[in-house]
Amino acid sequence: MKKTTYLSKGTSNAKTAKNSLKTFILYLTPGTTNGANLCPKASEGCLSACLYTSGMAGIYPTINASRLKKTEDFLRDKPAFLRALAYEILKECNKARKAGEKISFRLNGTSDVDFIYLLKKYAGLDIASLQDVAIWYDYTKILQKAIRYQNHPNYFVTFSRSESNQKDVQTAVNLGINVAVVFSDALPEAYLSRPVIDGDKSDILMAYNKGIILGLKAKGKAKQDKTNFVVKS
Repeated sequence: MKKTTYLSKGTSNAKTAKNSLKTFILYLTPGTTNGANLCPKASEGCLSACLYTSGMAGIYPTINASRLKKTEDFLRDKPAFLRALAYEILKECNKARKAGEKISFRLNGTSDVDFIYLLKKYAGLDIASLQDVAIWYDYTKILQKAIRYQNHPNYFVTFSRSESNQKDVQTAVNLGINVAVVFSDALPEAYLSRPVIDGDKSDILMAYNKGIILGLKAKGKAKQDKTNFVVKS
């Protein structure tokens, strides 16, 4: 039986393909797609606008079938899944170190799980020990997660705005945490008195900017949003 590979190359994603660093992504099933909620703070607007079925995933059913299989592995045996994931991470880090490169990982391509904590708990992998060769980054709607990792040396977390978490958005802004906001059209110069940068130019900009708004243009189903998940430009 062929062993499942959990990490995907970032070149398969239109935005991560623009990253300045070679990127590896973990795609699971979002929300309650699999019966378990891997996006516990997802709002109605977030779920309806989710990019899970966009791009190639909306064309080839095998892509989401693969994501579902990975999710089932994670839910069935977390320790085994995380040990396998840690092995893949270390393998890529070793290859990058030998090549004199630096790489990046996004472990929540379509989920919102604290993998940094889980990798340390179940696989004994502290990603801070790999800061010479790798960075990690994620979007989250869990404010405490964004706060917890605000000063981590090589894990960068951006808080995501939805139609129902404006109070948390303001808290994140006040703390200097980056916030991702989806806009309907052209990006404004500022939002909540913070400068807006084009988050669609690269998926890794959050690692190199602090205290900013990552502006994202509405895509796919988000263009028909009626919940105020998308901010009218």
